[in-house]
Amino acid sequence: MRKSCHILGAPIETGASQRGCLMGPASLRTAGLPETLKALGWSVKDLGDVDIAPQTERPHSNPVVHNLAETRAWIEALEPAAYEAARNCDLPIFMGGDHSMSAGTVTGVARVAAEEGRPLFVLWLDAHPDLHRLDTTESGNLHGTPVAYFTGQFSDQLSGQGDYPALTHPVDPTHICFMGIRSVDPAEHARIQDLDMDVHDMRALDETGVLAPLRTFLERVKAANGRLHVSFDVDFLDPGIAPAVGTTVPGGATFREAHLIMETLCDSGLVGSLDLVELNPFLDERGRTAKLLRDLTASLFGRRVLDRMTRSFG
Repeated sequence: MRKSCHILGAPIETGASQRGCLMGPASLRTAGLPETLKALGWSVKDLGDVDIAPQTERPHSNPVVHNLAETRAWIEALEPAAYEAARNCDLPIFMGGDHSMSAGTVTGVARVAAEEGRPLFVLWLDAHPDLHRLDTTESGNLHGTPVAYFTGQFSDQLSGQGDYPALTHPVDPTHICFMGIRSVDPAEHARIQDLDMDVHDMRALDETGVLAPLRTFLERVKAANGRLHVSFDVDFLDPGIAPAVGTTVPGGATFREAHLIMETLCDSGLVGSLDLVELNPFLDERGRTAKLLRDLTASLFGRRVLDRMTRSFG
């Protein structure tokens, strides 16, 4: 029986500083992501895009916070949509959109994991840890808050009285593995230390390579019979190969490092869901980054080096 994949778009850009991420899902479809996965033997169903209604402004005591009402609405819309997708297929893909969407997708998958009686683990491939609370963000861009939210660092969310929706299934902070980190604010650094989180910044990856820490993390997931969610931010990659992102940070993962990670994840058989976030086609070069994300996803879904046709890059 063929494995199944549901694709769900989240055209959200209100968490980012630059407009354009709302075109991300359409760009991935245009790059042929569904057709690529079908060619690899997967049964693919495109669920279309999630949407939200216009929102009334929601103020916050931190004056730099903006688009709070929209971010909350997106979380409320994406949590049940991600939950249904994760329940009804083998490996859903959530296409963004900026990274604030993961506050909804991860919490939806966490609900599925809880019903299965399994712990949820998250591999966070990103230049940033996204560990801000609303009171610590200095930019007010809420794509910097999802990890703090879904690990329960917003104490008021646990009671249901906060600015984000009530959190019913928080992810254990020690079940997060950050790879590719190279831009961390002081408040996030302090939170990483307080929570003893598993962080492999680019300096560490330069020293050890990507395989050693990834394999160690995957062994932990397997030993715990965990469900694994992968959240892939375009800025994990070096901007030289992936320019279509509004938060470029030099020194990211190379083409081969990224493919090796995705191939290793495929070999593990542990991945249960995937985010593709922060793709901003407005900043791309002839679809270059969208095509790269398509091909990296193909590596996660079973494509091997010998399966790739020789073609020009770009």
